[in-house]
Amino acid sequence: MTPVLVLDLHVVAERLHEFNQSFPGVTCYYAVKANPHPEIVQLLVRLGASFDVASTPEIDLCLAAGAAPETLSYGNPAKKARDIAYAYARGVRLFVFDCPQELEKLAEHAPGAQVVCRIAATSDGALWPLGRKFGCPPEQAAGLLRRALESGLDPVGVCFHVGSQQLDPTRWEAPVSAAARVHAECGLPPRLLNMGGGLPARYQGEQPPMSAYGEAVLDSVARHFPGFSGQLAMEPGRCLVADAGVLRTEIVLVSDERDRKRWIYLDIGRFGGLAETEGEAIRYRMATALDGGPEGPAVLAGPTCDSADILFEHEPYTLPLGLTSGDHVDILSAGAYTTSYASVCFNGFTPPAVICLDRDVAE
Repeated sequence: MTPVLVLDLHVVAERLHEFNQSFPGVTCYYAVKANPHPEIVQLLVRLGASFDVASTPEIDLCLAAGAAPETLSYGNPAKKARDIAYAYARGVRLFVFDCPQELEKLAEHAPGAQVVCRIAATSDGALWPLGRKFGCPPEQAAGLLRRALESGLDPVGVCFHVGSQQLDPTRWEAPVSAAARVHAECGLPPRLLNMGGGLPARYQGEQPPMSAYGEAVLDSVARHFPGFSGQLAMEPGRCLVADAGVLRTEIVLVSDERDRKRWIYLDIGRFGGLAETEGEAIRYRMATALDGGPEGPAVLAGPTCDSADILFEHEPYTLPLGLTSGDHVDILSAGAYTTSYASVCFNGFTPPAVICLDRDVAE
């Protein structure tokens, strides 16, 4: 039955090892939102990862998988007061904020907790920008950290995010520099610098190797935080799980009568897990049984009756001309932000099933 996402947990373990090799001394806070499948979380617990969580269900998921509360960072800067209290009651002691109002909630419902101020950073160079919604201007962060101290909280540092699927390793330079200025201004020693996510997966086109990111990021830290003795952290999500997933889909219909173009309708679309095709931002690699034969352009669309359910039209894919209804199209590097983005049952189409392969996963 399709659609089905097959996840190779061995690849997840390999990617975590690659991260640890490329970022020595940097704590990995896995961004659970990338793929919250329990077997992935359980594996990463066994491998010693920490976790970036955005909600109380993600907290419960990680704790149920065996994660210690002190390995969780509640990274969502906009939290309900009762969710802060719940997280605190369950032992979470590290929270992110970016405004005075959130700070007030933390002081009341998580007294004495460690807090990190998120500063704004540009998402230039990222295929999936994240720069508009969260993050205070760096010039406001020093005052917020001092205010946190006055409120009885423990301000430990600064965090930022340079956008998801960031293709330019130099984009960490500016926010690392800004974080150093924040600490110099507020007079509080930096004990945690969380440099967010953004490390890429293997989609269409070229991406620098993870080692290039490690060299660029750690070089920035060494220059702007000389002698830094605190904790360095990052929040990889996509780069750990995307390449572990293959999403098998079935062709529902092939039509060449529409706009003089060949349209291929799959049994999964933007509402079933391919939300990142919005604006044709994430262009997945694809494979079929007919690869190597005659090919031609095709518009790709999902199965629902919503006219927005078109995946790739402005830059059509080149796919085998012999494809027809019932054939399979495998979407590669689909382990991140697919099942977690899928709607519950829009138009009656259920989210993809998930199969985990745990071959030879070494701890």
